Amino acid sequence: MNFQRGRHREEPEINFIPLIDLLLVILIFLMVTTTYSRYSELKINLPAAQGTAQAEKSNEIDVAVSPAGEMMVGEVKLPAGDRDGLVARLKDLAAGKHGAVVVINADAKASHQSVVGVMEAARLAGLTQLTFATQLPSDARP
Repeated sequence: MNFQRGRHREEPEINFIPLIDLLLVILIFLMVTTTYSRYSELKINLPAAQGTAQAEKSNEIDVAVSPAGEMMVGEVKLPAGDRDGLVARLKDLAAGKHGAVVVINADAKASHQSVVGVMEAARLAGLTQLTFATQLPSDARP
């Protein structure tokens, strides 16, 4: 016997409000627990080499800069601020090298002015290719 003849059964529907509430709680939880890092320095991603090591480096001119600003070009030590002597030494070393590259090995505590002075001396010597040498931090070395 069918006693519910005239009644229509209501279709069940999905209530999205509890789902939205749950997603908002999860979103707030993720926002609160996420850590944000602020960098007070310029972050540089250095490229990784995938080829073989260069066999000869005859076209590189190494310039080392100490924290006091003294410079060492090859085996010659130059006093801090001796731009003319640095230009002359760079011209002498670049005379026989085609496409010479100046590699600046600056100490971490060297002033920016001394590094910019090396860059300016390289420009005055006619050397347009510059690069900076870096090293891995002591805790990241294999």
